[in-house]
Amino acid sequence: MRITSTLVFLLASVAALPAMAQVQEPSAEVDKNDIIVTAQKRSEKEVDVPITLSAVTGERMKQLGVSDLDELAFFIPGLNIQEQSANNPGIVIRGITSDSGSAQQAARVTLYYNGVDISRSRGSYQDIYDVERIEVIKGPQATLFGTASAVGAISIISAHPKEGFSGELTGGIGNFDQRLLAGHINLGSDKIAGRLAFAFKKRDGYVNNLAPNQDDLNGQNQLGVRGSLRFTPTEDLTADLILTYDRQRNPGTAFVSRALPTASGPGNPFGDAYLGGSPLSRQALGAAKLGLKRDVYDANLTLSYNFADDWSVTMVNAYRKFDSLEIFDADGSAAWYLEFAEGAKGDQFNHETRFAYTSDRFRGSFGFNFFHENSLQNVPFSAEEGTFLQCAARLIPGLACVAPNGTVAASGATAILTKGAATVIPYSSVFQNSGINDSYSVFADGTFTPTPRLELTAGVRLLIEKRQSGFFARVPRSVITGGASLIPGQVDTGGQTFRTEDSFSAVLPRFNALYRLSDKVNAYATVSKGRRSATVQLGAAARATGPVAAFTPVAAENVWNYEVGLKGSAGIVSGSIGAYYMTYDNFQVSVVLPNGTTQTQSAGTASNKGVEAEINLRPTKWLSAFANIAYIDGGIDDKPGIAANFRGAKFRLQPDVQASGGITIDTPIGHGLRLFATPTITYRSRIFFEIPNNPLIAQGPVTLVNVRAGVGFGGEGGDRFELAAFARNLFNKDYLLDAGNTGGGFGIPTYIPAEPRLYGVQLSAKF
Repeated sequence: MRITSTLVFLLASVAALPAMAQVQEPSAEVDKNDIIVTAQKRSEKEVDVPITLSAVTGERMKQLGVSDLDELAFFIPGLNIQEQSANNPGIVIRGITSDSGSAQQAARVTLYYNGVDISRSRGSYQDIYDVERIEVIKGPQATLFGTASAVGAISIISAHPKEGFSGELTGGIGNFDQRLLAGHINLGSDKIAGRLAFAFKKRDGYVNNLAPNQDDLNGQNQLGVRGSLRFTPTEDLTADLILTYDRQRNPGTAFVSRALPTASGPGNPFGDAYLGGSPLSRQALGAAKLGLKRDVYDANLTLSYNFADDWSVTMVNAYRKFDSLEIFDADGSAAWYLEFAEGAKGDQFNHETRFAYTSDRFRGSFGFNFFHENSLQNVPFSAEEGTFLQCAARLIPGLACVAPNGTVAASGATAILTKGAATVIPYSSVFQNSGINDSYSVFADGTFTPTPRLELTAGVRLLIEKRQSGFFARVPRSVITGGASLIPGQVDTGGQTFRTEDSFSAVLPRFNALYRLSDKVNAYATVSKGRRSATVQLGAAARATGPVAAFTPVAAENVWNYEVGLKGSAGIVSGSIGAYYMTYDNFQVSVVLPNGTTQTQSAGTASNKGVEAEINLRPTKWLSAFANIAYIDGGIDDKPGIAANFRGAKFRLQPDVQASGGITIDTPIGHGLRLFATPTITYRSRIFFEIPNNPLIAQGPVTLVNVRAGVGFGGEGGDRFELAAFARNLFNKDYLLDAGNTGGGFGIPTYIPAEPRLYGVQLSAKF
């Protein structure tokens, strides 16, 4: 009832705005409530974009104390980001998750970095230092952001070089030995300008690891460096070259078992962990310690040319390479049981040419795009045979996997099972999937303005895809059991790499209408189609004659989106509200199998509907307030023909309600000083971590309080220096980031605790 009342209030607030101003042609003037966005591949005020959109500037993220995408998601209605690690982010828009690490499966949510698709899960993480703005576009946007934007897109736009000399440097410290050093320097003329930006972030793990050979868990150690060059030889030609390097050397992820105890007591996701990894980790998995080693290289050359009075062309060329290796202890205990690594490598090349035309009554664009990706996912496994068999199957009655005092009782199983012939039998295996994916598309998008009040937009993308998949596995026979593999269901490919390929085509349209109720308030309606590419899923199967390729095709997931909304401002109030309904055919889900691998399956039809609302108040120059809320009712349909284990399930990581609010104070206090503070509160209702849903693999409602506050001094308005203190999760709320995971496929789900209270101080200087 409280949620309904809030939504009614927000709707009434925005709907009442037209009465405050007469209808007239849209003003080109930009006021303090306006954010200029490029969601439709042209610069325009956010209020004039006929789609549901949330845009946040870099300055606003600084006020909120946001330094990463998962932190930003708390403040964007309809967006959730689960960052298990920089190698495994889960991006959720309107309840639909894109997080598969398989090289054979496409993304659902496009992550764009300076106009280029970087959506491959293991290569998509991008630190958000020195950012101009981030735009979150809800609903399918195939004509604007390509086929990966089946349910939406996140567009990161870095700060571009500009004329003059300027810079900023920020240093910070905090609990868990937090260290921050970040900044930028800008130098240029009206013809050529350059900008160099960087951010170094390091923090100890917040989960105490009792294993003497490992670091504490869930820490951070990353560096990002970006160089940008802008060349404008004439007012009609602009060339932007952006080179980015992103690096992580993070300690291990805390996959903690509740079923298996430690020396500190029963398994507790919010207590100590004992994750020792494999004694043969370097040989079998590729590195001695748990953790992530990841390097990403990105190059982007964008050319924009106004070649006639009403015509322009933009060409985007980009190359991205990622190489990562993550070692993780999937059983969440001291046992040498489920020790895995994941290596992911990939190269991506993207080219887009877009012609644009603008006149008084018509704006349009058309062009073509080519995207090439060559990637692989390599998953080695290490275990001790007797320990594995005892922990997995309890072959020896009365012998625990891990004893109540935290010792690994199962380590004695090999001696018992072999009758003393051996005490330790190491086992290792590996499987690898690969994908070479090419897409070719042409697109056209046009906006017609028949009257000053009405804009009609239509667009379409025609797509042809070629997807090639490969699979390789080395699966030795078990010494103790003599079986084909230690893990049931894993099949050795006999040294072969199986390959297959397929081609697909699609037509993806969008239709939008914008009606100007006044010069500051617009109503809009949208119908658009999205598509998650078909999965050319390849594995292996055992036959009497030997291993053979096992091809399990999964048809493309098609999405239709229908939404209406209002957005606008009047006086001290600005905001938006929108309602949507989405339907899915052949809804794709990722299921962890009992052998620890993940398989894509079709769950049939699904739907979601919801409301998203944002409101901002600025009663004075020094005070502003915001609130937003998203309500979603979605899941796999509950009807005949859908598998019983999927029927009626809510989407993974989908809260029914998500909300946030806060105030910002920024005021002079005399003697060249200014005081600033931004306290915020965020709320998220229960989420399930898996499909099928399991109440034990879920997180209940979470309310978090955050604050950033401090003083500014020096320069005009006290903005040359800032001394700020911050606290995230101020009241130290215990809650889960994820649950289930690889261990869940073996019947022992593991749990990852989210960040506890983090606090610190930062000093910034501008010059």
